[in-house]
Amino acid sequence: MSIPITSVVIGPEEEAAVLSVLRSGRLAQGPMVAELERSFAELCGVPHAVAVSNGTVALVAALEALGLQPGDEVITTPFSFAATLNAILESGATVRFADIRDDFTIDPESVKALVNERTKAILPVHLYGLPADMTALTAIADTAGLAIVEDAAQAHGARVGDRAVGSFGVGCFSMYATKNLQCGEGGLITTSDDAIADRLRLLRNQGMRVRYQYEAPGHNWRLTDLQAAIAVPQVGRLAETTARRAENAAKLTAGLADLPGLTTPSVPAGRSHVWHQYTVRIGADAPLSRDDLGKRLDERQIGYGLYYPRLMHHYDCYVGHPQIGTDDTPRALRAAEEALSLPVHQHLANDDVDQVIEAVRGAFNA
Repeated sequence: MSIPITSVVIGPEEEAAVLSVLRSGRLAQGPMVAELERSFAELCGVPHAVAVSNGTVALVAALEALGLQPGDEVITTPFSFAATLNAILESGATVRFADIRDDFTIDPESVKALVNERTKAILPVHLYGLPADMTALTAIADTAGLAIVEDAAQAHGARVGDRAVGSFGVGCFSMYATKNLQCGEGGLITTSDDAIADRLRLLRNQGMRVRYQYEAPGHNWRLTDLQAAIAVPQVGRLAETTARRAENAAKLTAGLADLPGLTTPSVPAGRSHVWHQYTVRIGADAPLSRDDLGKRLDERQIGYGLYYPRLMHHYDCYVGHPQIGTDDTPRALRAAEEALSLPVHQHLANDDVDQVIEAVRGAFNA
């Protein structure tokens, strides 16, 4: 039997919630969306959560609400999913790339070196479920008067100290089918700024507060009650889900700790990891390459992921783009060559985790 890198399981709570929406006849944005927004805002410790149609839209909407203009610069990481880059390009701003630390998150010192008079926002990515160093990044933003937009697509419930991600600036979350909190497609934007929240609600609903009373050019970025119904029960189970993922991660780390050339993920002090992915690095001193390890896992029918095999802006469609800076990021480049993610999701059985460990150890010792 194969062990997938991720598993989508819809339980009886979600089924009952969806059925209640179907029977209500209220399928578009309605009371279920409102409940999702309420419960997620409470989870993040902020007064506002605004539901939108997907995680990419969350980023696009956040940047539009901040009023970015062509010529403005946004500093982010090159080691992420392309939605991070695409959203900034759609805003009209120019992308500047800071390097990353060994934990895969953006390096505040690299960010600081890029700040100039054109910089308007920092966009850290809480990659794989690990928050960026928001203490250092917030200090940089406060000193320079910059906005923070958190790409928290993979980090629902992660924390820095006593604060949840999504509470340090405008937080952008994805509810794509494989996320820790999912509804197939969907997004959430969190903020403590009343004006930003009001602007987001206006933008997502064609610029209307009152039907046919247009106040601004807007969009149809609404989430349906059907989608929200899938997500609402999961908010209540998120702590349990995260704990199970953390147990699997701890077992993987213990089982893979002494393999030459393989680096297991670590969690810096003061930050909590929600283990959207469990990502190891296969260095040059390992007895096999990352591709070789992937082939061995394929043979054992064990799923894995290469998140991400190239830096976002190194794909042909972005090369030479006038809105993309050409900043040197050697640590991010090395991570793209070494990173491989193993199954860690909450639906794994104990025997599944043992099989993953056995397969990786077998590949290294072959």
